[in-house]
Amino acid sequence: MLTLNFDPFPILSTERLVLRRLSVDDGPEIFHHRSDPALNEYLDRAPCASLDEAVAFIRMVNAAIDDNNNVTWGITLKGHGRIIGSIALWRIEKENYRAELGYTLETAQQGKGLMSEALAAVLEHAFGKMGLHSIEANINPANSPSKVLLERHGFIREAYFRENYYHNGHFFDSAIYSLLTPAARNDA
Repeated sequence: MLTLNFDPFPILSTERLVLRRLSVDDGPEIFHHRSDPALNEYLDRAPCASLDEAVAFIRMVNAAIDDNNNVTWGITLKGHGRIIGSIALWRIEKENYRAELGYTLETAQQGKGLMSEALAAVLEHAFGKMGLHSIEANINPANSPSKVLLERHGFIREAYFRENYYHNGHFFDSAIYSLLTPAARNDA
């Protein structure tokens, strides 16, 4: 079974980004991201209603890190501490060496390749340091930028579920993408 240890927290650095642990001081940015209708358009969650709710979310993800169950990184531009997005490996199935990927990036930073850069760093860490065998992403098929991002990084669509979840008065489809560790891809 997979053994995880996020102590010390794995800070990831790329050419333009630093991926770091969230702190309660990041509450205003997290509140902004989780309440922004444009960022939540394809997500099946209620918008964040208050700064207290955002801080509670930060405490929840940090408790999961402390328990070695999930890992969430806040995305910052190098030289700037402000959170512009987040990326997480959650719903980690230790017995299956598998995790689910989730990510958001503020609207003003989209289209610059930043999420692609963050995702590359997380995938390298996930398969290299963490020892995961596979990663899945569950997206709304209407979210074309997310589909392009995943496919650019080698994810393959494994499933398409029609109207499989209900949110805010509507039924929505889901597309499930997955990526195997590079070693498994090389064996295929």
